[in-house]
Amino acid sequence: MAETSGYYVRAAKLAEVETKGSLLVNLEKHTIALFYSNDRVYAIDNRCPHMGFPLNGSTCKDGIVTCPWHYARFDVASGGTFDSWADDVRSFPAEIRDGEVWVNLAQQLDPYAHQRQRLQDGLEQGISLVIAKSVIALLDMGATASEPFQIGLEFGTRYNKSGWDTGLSIHTCLMNILPYLDSEDRPRALYQGLSAVARDSAGAPPHFAVHPLPNSEVDAKTLKSWFRQFIEIRDSEAAERCLLTAVRAPLEREQIADMLFAAATDHRYIDVGHSLDFINKALEALDAVNWEGAETVFASLVAGLANAARMEESSSWRYPVDVVAILESAMAQLPAALEMGRSHRGNWLGREQLIPMLLGEDVLAIVDALLTALKEGCSEDELASAVTYAAALRVARFNTNNDHSDWNSAHHPFTFANAVHQGLRRSPSIELLRGVFDAAIAVYLNRFLNVPPARLPEPTDVVENPEELLKQLPDLLDRQQQVNPVGKLVAKYLYSGGKSERLMAVLGKLMLRENRDFHVIQQVEAAFRQYALLENAGDRIVVLVAAARYLAAHAPTVRSQAQTYQMADGLHRGDRLFEESPEV
Repeated sequence: MAETSGYYVRAAKLAEVETKGSLLVNLEKHTIALFYSNDRVYAIDNRCPHMGFPLNGSTCKDGIVTCPWHYARFDVASGGTFDSWADDVRSFPAEIRDGEVWVNLAQQLDPYAHQRQRLQDGLEQGISLVIAKSVIALLDMGATASEPFQIGLEFGTRYNKSGWDTGLSIHTCLMNILPYLDSEDRPRALYQGLSAVARDSAGAPPHFAVHPLPNSEVDAKTLKSWFRQFIEIRDSEAAERCLLTAVRAPLEREQIADMLFAAATDHRYIDVGHSLDFINKALEALDAVNWEGAETVFASLVAGLANAARMEESSSWRYPVDVVAILESAMAQLPAALEMGRSHRGNWLGREQLIPMLLGEDVLAIVDALLTALKEGCSEDELASAVTYAAALRVARFNTNNDHSDWNSAHHPFTFANAVHQGLRRSPSIELLRGVFDAAIAVYLNRFLNVPPARLPEPTDVVENPEELLKQLPDLLDRQQQVNPVGKLVAKYLYSGGKSERLMAVLGKLMLRENRDFHVIQQVEAAFRQYALLENAGDRIVVLVAAARYLAAHAPTVRSQAQTYQMADGLHRGDRLFEESPEV
């Protein structure tokens, strides 16, 4: 049994360490490699922090220990690594007393600060394993999910090639779905989001933000007008200065959101909906961190918004039917329609009649139905919900005989409509309401994807034990071309009384085992968010069927990200790879 003296524990006889050069010892659950070098004994954790291989027996030359597995190099005295991908190994102060080696087991460094720094290192170097290890460790030490999320948000908005892009959106989507996941999958989701940020930021210089207008007392209406003008002429610098002035003023959060959404809907369905979705995700990201770092987040949005492609420039929105002209006519009627319906708010019952119209083939009838709904008292929220549900139906009824790339054509209107819906719940405005009409047109233009429509599963096909169905889902998603069986299984599970929260946790788990895919993560997150807002049980089932079918269409993939995470998790739990039993 080990004899202790203060923080120190007797480890071995000095002569034995001198003779062997290195010695493996087990001290109070620590497996420690002792090295004799330059008439001194050094003690470091036996596990190489890179992938857990043993350091005992490694070469120690000139005070540097080199792991034989991947040649990571460590200062034997401090444990510091010379290779950033490897991480520092823990060192233990050692003393020689009467011919025996004593090792201090007390923690020498602040592990929390170390892991925060390692997360920053992983983002800067783009090292997924380092990111995974630091996230797991931080959460295990009691950090809230918002802490690593904020580190990634700050890094991704400062170092980016083209402003807010897919990596930051993935990061935010995965943060949004954390509450739906099993606790064991939440660190995995944060890791994938942070890795996506690192990928987008790789090699990018920092963004140097412009300064707000000095001593500005410009009112919100004027700032909004200026911002829209600058976006209109694609002047990113002027638009950014205007936006940062609004943040610094400070304008109310809803007013800033209104500025951004108005500019994003001044033109039709810009960048196939991505620009408005990115704005919505940036706002949701700021909500998660109480709007810390708002200036850099908003600055990251401006270039993409100013330079986005506009559907007025797209032939599909002009020929054979000029839907842009139809929309412009509808926009002119919006104020009157809203005013007419204001006294009828809270009594609108036309949702069931509107949905088939939105899926029809008469674009004039679709736009007229939207205006009529507003006149009858339909709120902006209700209208956005109906259009988003219609977009989900396009995915749920997607015919698998279509080209695989057409999944994205069905996907984009749904995630765009969801972003508009979320935005209207945050900051309702007549400008953002235009996005509901844009989404409806995008759904109309994709009508060919449902010819013929895939059949929606019926509620009559039920089983007594739905949990047994759920066990089949991982195997189905291990095979290609299982879109329809997966959709049928999900519907049968829910119609049989299966728990929706359990299904969403499993879908999230199966999504995270694949290598990250922007559109899949977008689709699943939007479906989960819409599920929480829908009241009708049948409608709720449809959005989850849509999510499951889309996931099945994009699975299986290479799963290197999952392998990296499993390795990091094993290292954190103390797994020892290829390590002999220590001498006692």
